[in-house]
Amino acid sequence: MSQAPNATVGGQAVIEGVMIRSPHAWSVAVRRPDGEIEVRHDPLPRLSSRSRLARIPFMRGVMVLGESLTLGFKALTWSAQIASTAEDAEEKARLEKLAAKDGWRGRRARKRLAKGNELGKGELAVAMGFALVFFVFVFMLAPLGGAKAVESLLGGSNAVVFNVAEGVIRVIILVGYIWLIGRSKEIGRVFQYHGAEHKSIYAYEAGDPLTVPEVQKYPTMHPRCGTSFLLLVVLLSVFVFTFVGIFQPNLFWLITSRIVLIPVIAGLSYEVLKISDAKPYLRFLSRPGIELQRLTTNEPDEYQVEVAVASLLSALSDEERVEVRARGPICEAAWSAIS
Repeated sequence: MSQAPNATVGGQAVIEGVMIRSPHAWSVAVRRPDGEIEVRHDPLPRLSSRSRLARIPFMRGVMVLGESLTLGFKALTWSAQIASTAEDAEEKARLEKLAAKDGWRGRRARKRLAKGNELGKGELAVAMGFALVFFVFVFMLAPLGGAKAVESLLGGSNAVVFNVAEGVIRVIILVGYIWLIGRSKEIGRVFQYHGAEHKSIYAYEAGDPLTVPEVQKYPTMHPRCGTSFLLLVVLLSVFVFTFVGIFQPNLFWLITSRIVLIPVIAGLSYEVLKISDAKPYLRFLSRPGIELQRLTTNEPDEYQVEVAVASLLSALSDEERVEVRARGPICEAAWSAIS
């Protein structure tokens, strides 16, 4: 075994692929319909080197979350484009016919051809806005209504009962939502790539050779996973909102607090996740999130592991890849994809 790297990496599963973020770049690898692996690489220095705010505890969690969401949307858009090559070819042919015509249809077709299928900054902002509204309504405001109903059934006003009921409802919605989407065959494959991402990161950070057998020996659950972060946000919201409830705010401020305090809870959750990963005696803090990953990760096959390793290798610097090669053999399909 070689020496483990000093810097950690992270990532997420995308459509038929994996995105990996290293301290100096991010990359996406996708299995194309023809079976080949296609890789995208974009330089991106560590956030803390680009902004002083990203070095401040609690504030950095909010900024990391914002950047992660942006990169995640970009990676998903690109992976969807690659995974649907045949459909894209038909759409391109249709647009080319329209582009030859005059009028607004022709102008719109020419604009779309010039831009390509990847979301622009405006469209990306709109998509992220819709996702944020969905998150706030389903995971923040809907449990508030449910807790009010529970409080009415119990026939009294109790801040602790109200906030515990709200937290329990929020956990049920989160787990139920994940379980429901996991029944889909397409999402099931994304969860397999999620497992491949975790396994490859485990192997890399342990200093092991990046071959399929070495990667496959690791578990699919990882303590730094975004699933753990989401669950921490839900659990910590119980304590934060219970404190707010002591002041007995009216309905308007109750709803406002659920929206305004999201960045505070996100920053706190990031710090808790970071500490629990660094301190062995605090690992129990990440245990609920790891258990939830039984729903969001599936065992990958060897072809999915190859894609995850290709994304990981692409995100590394030349010096880091030299170090990985010194460990021993590397998955040939993954190495060929980045060469």
